[in-house]
Amino acid sequence: MIEMTLREIAEIVGGTLHDVPDPDVSITGAAEFDSRRITSGDLFLALPGEHTDGHDFAARAVTAGAVAVLAARPVGVPAIVVAPRPHASRAIALAHDTDGSGAAVLEALAKLARASVDRLAAAGSLTVVGVTGSSGKTSTKDLLAAVLAPLGEVVAPPGSFNNELGHPWTALRADANTRFLVLELSARGPGHIKALTEIAPPNVGVVLNIGTAHLGEFGSQEVIAQTKGELVEALPASGLAVLNLDDHLVAKMAGRTQARVVTVGTNSNADVRATDVTMDEQARARFTLHHNGESVPVQLAVHGEHQVGNALSAAAVALNQGADLATVARALEGANAASARRMDVRTRPDGVTVINDSYNANPDSVRAALKALVTMARAAGADGQGREVGRRRSWAVLGEMGELGDESVIEHDRIGRLVVRLDVDRLIVVGTGRPSHGMHQGAVMEGSWGAESILVPDLETAIEILDAELESGDVVLVKASKSVGLWTVAEHLLATAETQQEAAQ
Repeated sequence: MIEMTLREIAEIVGGTLHDVPDPDVSITGAAEFDSRRITSGDLFLALPGEHTDGHDFAARAVTAGAVAVLAARPVGVPAIVVAPRPHASRAIALAHDTDGSGAAVLEALAKLARASVDRLAAAGSLTVVGVTGSSGKTSTKDLLAAVLAPLGEVVAPPGSFNNELGHPWTALRADANTRFLVLELSARGPGHIKALTEIAPPNVGVVLNIGTAHLGEFGSQEVIAQTKGELVEALPASGLAVLNLDDHLVAKMAGRTQARVVTVGTNSNADVRATDVTMDEQARARFTLHHNGESVPVQLAVHGEHQVGNALSAAAVALNQGADLATVARALEGANAASARRMDVRTRPDGVTVINDSYNANPDSVRAALKALVTMARAAGADGQGREVGRRRSWAVLGEMGELGDESVIEHDRIGRLVVRLDVDRLIVVGTGRPSHGMHQGAVMEGSWGAESILVPDLETAIEILDAELESGDVVLVKASKSVGLWTVAEHLLATAETQQEAAQ
C-alpha cells in the first residue's frame, strides 16, 4: 500500500476519525482483515465473520502494530469510521453482514484501493491486468505472474481471492515498486465484474472461456458471456484485450471493446497460437508457441491440456508488454501450480498418484481434470517416480458442483456418463443430495458399470474405501465445489503416505 495519512484516508472513504491523537500519522504497511497477520504500520479492516466480528479484535490489532482501524463504529482505539450500509447492493454484499457494517467497510476499502491505483497509474508505474472466465482464472493468474516477473515486480492475489474483498485487498498490495497488478475478476451476476473494474481500472483484460459455472445464478451462457465481457468494455482505447479465439462467445467480445485485440488459441488465425500439442505421462502439455512469425517449443510444468489456453493467454500479455518469445517460453516452463488444491499432482512413495484439484469445481473444470486423470493413467512407461508400469488404474473421487440451478442434476448426470466414456476405472461420488445421485446414476446408466461407481454419504466413507482398496500405481483425482471440502480426502491420502514412510524408516 502506498503511504497515506489517516486524514487522507478519511477524506477518501468519507469517514470520520475517532480516538485519533494525530490525524497526520501515516499507514506505512498493508490493509489487513486478519488481526493475527497485523504487522507494524498496517491498517486493520474490521469485518464481520461467521463466528466473530472484526470490531471485537480492533484493540488486539492496534496492540500488534496497526496504526488504525477501518470500522463501521467507534472501537476505543484509533479508527476511521464509516456509516453502516444495511441496504447495500449485492455487488458489495458480505456473508454474515447482518447490520451493514461489512458493506460499509468494503465500500470504503474499494474507494481506498481506487485512490491508490489512480495515484500509481498517474505516476506511470503500474499496469493493471484483469483475468476472467468460467474456469482457469487462478491458473492463468499464476502463469501471468510467472511470465511478467522478468519485466518487473508483480502483485497477484493468493489463491482465488477474487471477490469484493479480495480485489481491493490485493490492489492495495501494490506500491511504487509494483510494475504489474494481476487481478482475477469473478461474478455472481451481471454488473459484478463492472463493479470490480471500477475499483482497479484495468489496462489489460484477459477473457479465457465461457462455460456453465454459476449457471444457476446467471440463467444462461449468453448472460455469462455478457457479464464476463464487462471486463473488455472497461478497457481504455490504449489498452489490450486478450481473447480466446477457440471459444466463439469470447471471440465475439472483440466488438465490445475499444482496446486493441490480440487473439489466442489453437485456431490458425490466432495471433498467439499453439501447434503440435502433445501430453506426457503426467498430463503436462508440450507444444510449439507461435507469435509474429517466430516459434519456440514449450514444455509446461502444470498439469492438464486445458493449461495450453491459459499459457497462451499469459504469453500474449507478456509479449505485448515487451517480453521476447524465448523469455516467455522459459517462464512458462518454470511455472508450477502456485495456488493450493488446483491440479496439485503428487506421487506417494508407494506409487499412488494423487491429483488434488479440490478447491472448486464446475462442469468444464471437471471435464478437464478427468481428461488429465485418464492421460496419466493410460501413459504406460512410468508412475511418476520413474518406475516402469503398464496402464494404471484410475479413480475419480467427485462431489457436487454448486450454483448450477435447474441444470444441476442434468450436468451431474453428464459428468457421471463422461467418467464411463473416458474409461475411468472407479468412481466414488460423495454426497446425499440429488446432484450426487444424478452423477452416480449417470455413470450406472451409461454402460455396464455396477460396483465401479459408488455413492457414499460422506468424506469418511470415501476415505475408508480408498484406504482399503488403493494399490501401488493407482491414480486418484479428487474434485468438487469448495463447499464439499473434498480436499480432506486428498490431504488424508498424502498424510497417510507420509506416516507410512516415517514408520518404515
